[in-house]
Amino acid sequence: MNKEDLYIDGKWTPRQGPQTDVFSPVTRARVGSVPEATAGEVEAAVQAAAAAFPSWAATPAEERAALLNRLADLLEERRELFIDVIMMELGAPRQLVERVHVALPLAVLRSTARLARNFEFEETAGNSTIYREPIGVVAAITPWNYPLHQVTAKIAPALAAGCTTVLKPAELTPLTAYTFAEAVHDAGFPAGVFNLVSGPGSVIGEALSLHPQVDMVSFTGSGTVGRIVARDAAGTIKRVALELGGKSASLIADDVDGDFLAAAVTASVANAFLNSGQTCSAWTRLLVPASKYGEVKALAAAAARKFVPGQNLGPMISERQRERVREFMAQAEAEGFETITGGTGADIPETGWYVQPTIYGKVLPGSTLAQEEVFGPVLSVITYQDEDEAVEIANGTVFGLSGAVWAADDSHATALAKRLRTGQVDINGGRYNPLAPFGGFKQSGNGRELGKAGLEEFLEFKAVQR
Repeated sequence: MNKEDLYIDGKWTPRQGPQTDVFSPVTRARVGSVPEATAGEVEAAVQAAAAAFPSWAATPAEERAALLNRLADLLEERRELFIDVIMMELGAPRQLVERVHVALPLAVLRSTARLARNFEFEETAGNSTIYREPIGVVAAITPWNYPLHQVTAKIAPALAAGCTTVLKPAELTPLTAYTFAEAVHDAGFPAGVFNLVSGPGSVIGEALSLHPQVDMVSFTGSGTVGRIVARDAAGTIKRVALELGGKSASLIADDVDGDFLAAAVTASVANAFLNSGQTCSAWTRLLVPASKYGEVKALAAAAARKFVPGQNLGPMISERQRERVREFMAQAEAEGFETITGGTGADIPETGWYVQPTIYGKVLPGSTLAQEEVFGPVLSVITYQDEDEAVEIANGTVFGLSGAVWAADDSHATALAKRLRTGQVDINGGRYNPLAPFGGFKQSGNGRELGKAGLEEFLEFKAVQR
């Protein structure tokens, strides 16, 4: 699946630079290639977006929403194509790709279109009229772990708000972004409203972050790169929205017993292993009362056995990522934490960048494993003596992205959830809501994606007094 053009100013533009190969993490074979944009091509994309902005910003919200719905229709029509491409370059199993990687972006597109139709872009406050206006040209820099969802979560609200966009997808999963761009083109968006430039983040991402005509950068990725983006954008006082890492806790209260305890543990293990653990919001720390450790240990091991590499658990995205995950595992074992299941000695498929799903028990809250984002199918079980200690442990990292609370009484669970310093908390298995704001506290980032808050990220206030 070779893509040799960039999408700039409403047309596919022949590349000027070299091609970069894309590899399957399942077979390790080359599956395609994309261009590396040059400085001139990045400049052309930004200029196209800047030129298109006045007209697109003036387009009625109803018309912008209609185009987003048209785009959603095309994604729906090409569902099988997107499933195939994501499976090919990410390696995720089909059921997960269908249920999350494709279904969720479709929901985001349609919900964003509804928001655009109903959003109050104008309101009155005393003798002032308050206008909400698009911020301008948006550079969207997206990660590899959810290649369609992360693109949609940035591009859809930016376009709904009236912004124009330049997308820089992750180097490891760019083919999904190209398939998305083809749908954008066929949906009939005006030239320059959406542009796609692929290539290394250290080159393309930097150029976009520094560019004086880019008004906002929306970045999802590691904290290390997020700091660089923020630093580069500071020179021109851009707005920067950062969705970074997480080390989320699933806190099981002392009053959780029996089948409820089994459900809480099973759900926590499944969440930690979602997308092979390559999820920033994964609940990678399971906090349990010390008195229940033995029971939790058995339940967690049983839940983990349902995840089989090469069947319903995909590989790491690359050899480098697999080795990074295994380094965390080796350190945990060297520090003497109990291996409940998996571990560095467990069997894995001969092909592909797989890691055996692993659970470590009696992990110390201040250890590397409990503090740093592993980004693989590795869960830490941490015990606590009382609820105050549990909350302290849950809040005791530099991150604050997501989390869960399990308690027999809803008011008890809600009180615990309010004590957690994190952007999202699920109570007793609460369903995912694409209309709820997604984003973090502390070093998990700033700004929000999805829902009304996600749309507002791309808007400025203007007060007009009479």
